[in-house]
Amino acid sequence: MANIYTLRDFFGGQWSSNARLDDKTIIITGANTGIGKETTKDLAKRGPRIIMACRDVEKAERAQREIMEESGNQNIVIRKLDLSDTRSIREFAEVINSEERSLHLLINNAGVMMCPYSKTADGFEMQFGVNHLGHFLLTFLLIDLLKRSAPSRIINLSSMAHSWGTITLDDINSERNYHSRRAYGQSKLANILFTRSLAKKLKDTGVTSYAVHPGIVRTELKRHMNLGLLIMWKVVRPFTKTPVQGAQTTIYCAVQPELDAESGGYYSDCRPSRCTRAARDDEMAEKLWELSCNMLGILWD
Repeated sequence: MANIYTLRDFFGGQWSSNARLDDKTIIITGANTGIGKETTKDLAKRGPRIIMACRDVEKAERAQREIMEESGNQNIVIRKLDLSDTRSIREFAEVINSEERSLHLLINNAGVMMCPYSKTADGFEMQFGVNHLGHFLLTFLLIDLLKRSAPSRIINLSSMAHSWGTITLDDINSERNYHSRRAYGQSKLANILFTRSLAKKLKDTGVTSYAVHPGIVRTELKRHMNLGLLIMWKVVRPFTKTPVQGAQTTIYCAVQPELDAESGGYYSDCRPSRCTRAARDDEMAEKLWELSCNMLGILWD
């Protein structure tokens, strides 16, 4: 399937709302940089308690100070989370479940992009392990708190790059054949399939899920691009989004009241968007769910 990019993929997505989030609790992974940081800045101004889930605590502390000063919201805390290590994820979730009385919004934002081949602490291919499995486990460990806090929402950061990948069930860790672009596409495709499965499994619980394509955004994720992609990046860079613009669809899915009645969709430019046929394959979504549970050693019906 050919990739067709329009100006809406590069621009668009400008949206505003005065919706408040007072008395709400939010977790944002990767909240110290890029889209995650700009999402945190916006939501902080709406009055919630925000938990910045970050691997680099020192960098997170700098971002925290900036966000507190700009938003006037002092109820922002940092908790260490390394999505490439299931032990760290479990320790993070244990802290949250013991310290927090409620959780209304989980934004699975953090990710890695087109990195050289490497594995997580648990032996998973890094992009699939961080972008999908890490957030899959995190969501599983926090799902009871989300249910008790309903209405609540889960937002998974995907990408139109999901069209680059397929779910290779018999080589999910890309051990036989690794291509950084395809592996990234597989992880982003997994984000959408996970979102669809969540919507089905959480029906009538008051917990809803959304997958987001933020646009082509100028963030640190491009640091692993090869020479060919970097040359292409220089050509398209004038047409790309800033992190502020890239955060808009996440913010929309976080606060738009009408979305309480929607779940499982894919959003871009602050509106429903169309994903690929592979991303709408519910049979593959179920297989991916089962494989993810097996890889993580969890039972999640």
